This record gives sequence, C-alpha cells and structure tokens, in this order.
Amino acid sequence: MHNKRKSNKRRNLRAFLIAFALLLVFGGAALGMSKYRSVKGSVDSSFQSSGVNTTDVAAKLKAKKPISILVMGTNSGSSKLSRDYSGHTNSMMVVTINPETNKTTVDSISGETAVNNISGYKSQSPVALKHAYELGQAGASVKTVQDMLNVPIDFYLLLNVDGLNKVVNEVGGVDVTPKWTFSYGGYNFTKDVSTHMNGAQALAYAGMSGKFGDYSRQIRQRQVLTAIFSKSGSISTLLNQDFIDSLTDQVLTDLSFDNLKTIGADYRGATKDVNQDHLDGTETTVNGEKMLVVTNNELQRETNVLRNSLGLGKAKTGNIEYVPAAQ
Repeated sequence: MHNKRKSNKRRNLRAFLIAFALLLVFGGAALGMSKYRSVKGSVDSSFQSSGVNTTDVAAKLKAKKPISILVMGTNSGSSKLSRDYSGHTNSMMVVTINPETNKTTVDSISGETAVNNISGYKSQSPVALKHAYELGQAGASVKTVQDMLNVPIDFYLLLNVDGLNKVVNEVGGVDVTPKWTFSYGGYNFTKDVSTHMNGAQALAYAGMSGKFGDYSRQIRQRQVLTAIFSKSGSISTLLNQDFIDSLTDQVLTDLSFDNLKTIGADYRGATKDVNQDHLDGTETTVNGEKMLVVTNNELQRETNVLRNSLGLGKAKTGNIEYVPAAQ
C-alpha cells in the first residue's frame, strides 16, 4: 500500500524548485536593480536546454496554466555541477504546480525504477530510470518519464547533492531532525533529535544509501534542502553573492530567469497546499542490477494523480513498463 502524505505547514512545503525560485526571484527583485542583475546573471549561468519542446511553455505560463517540472538529484562527485556532466540521477520527482487550484503535487520516483526503454536507447533495455541522464542527459530523462507515466513535462531541474556541502556552510549550517538513527561518513545521527549540521554532516546525512531504502534518501535530501531554504530567508543571506553563486553552481535547468519570475509572481499561492506522493515497487534483480519493478496498476494510479493535478483528462499510463518474465 502506498504511503501518501499531505501537509499544510510551510516548513514542509518549500521543496526544491519552489523554494529555489522564491529565493532567487523575490530576493533579487527586492534588493534593487544592481542586485537584480547579479541574481539574473547567476540564474542564467544555470540554464541548459533539454532539447525537448513538448509544449508552448511561454504561452502556458502567460495564461497561468498548470505546469510540471522534472526535478532530479545527482551525486556528481564535485562541488560544482558542470555543463558536460553525465551521470546517474538517483532521486527524481515530478512537481506539478497548479495556480488554478492553488495546489502543488510532488511525486517522488526512485532512480532504480525499471523501464523497458530509455528514450532513444532501446538497445540498453531493460534499465533503471537513473541511467537516462547518463545516456542522453536531460532530454532523455524528460522523454522517458513522459513515456513511463503519460504525463507532459514542461521543465527540468538537475540538482547536485554533493555541492550542498558548500551551500550549507554559506548559511552557517542547518538544523535537521533525523527520521532514522544511523552512522555514516564518520557522523552519528539520532532519530528525533534536532541536530545542527555543517556542510559535511548534512552531505553525509542526505547521501547515505542502501540502509532504509531509496525513498528514505529522498526524504533526507528534502529535509536538508528545506533547512537550507529556511535559513536563506534573511536579507543578510540574500545580500551574500557567494551564497547565491554557490546555490546556482549546483543547478542545471531549462527554466529561464523570466520563467522563474513568472512562476514566482503568478504561481506562489500553490506553495500553500502541497501533496506528496511516491511510486511504490518491488526490488528485483534485473540483468545483475537491483531495480525497482513497479506494477501497471501503481503506474496508472500515479498517472491519475499527476494528470488530475494538471487539470488533464484521464488517460492510460505510459507504455514502457518493465514486466519480469514469468517464472
């Protein structure tokens, strides 16, 4: 049975893109034209097209229509995300923002999810979804998620988890209450005990894999990100160009600065009501690699959730589901 969580508390709602957009757009715009230009320059440095033009996004934003963003987390092994980076996206989320209903949906998808076709790389199949970025970067990831769930993806955002070390230090550390007790990277974490973490500690907490399952890592990464953006709300932090640069150094996206301004101005109300969901599956060894096999019923359930959140009619789920051979 899937576990669906809904929260109306602001501290739990400012996840990934929404917090990122509000920080850069509202913070930069409020600090005068000189600062505005420096923020715009930082955001522009993160822009990289996916090469996928599935919808007229400019018209959609102008009309204040619901939008979707594929958010991907990766461990690049570097303190900065390079434009030629090509690696796994272990954590993935489809975020839908609907200004008509003032609701946002965040659907977490494990990078281990097995699919029967990475868009443009059929010969590699079956394969874990996380390999799509490695094979064809953002374009392959976007198209594969669309094929898997039959849901349009308007934008993508790739976040480098390894680079959060510097970002956390720029805000003077973060306070996180661990949801699990474990030791990793030389640090100890205790369940339900609020812990002030520096960059290295936060990276260890967010990056621990294997134990407690992949979904727990997604939760831990969201905790650290939420804590960063909670700390970054002060004027002193927004005035710190080093902080702004360190944040945008960790991001690649096809969201332009103008897109972010529009989302920040016209879609902000949707941050007050966020539903969180995730795809459930069964861990199975496929071609010698551990993957998460998701049933057609579960894929259809998630397709229904996401299409409804976008104001779209009902439709069958995607057509690249991996079905294990009969025993």
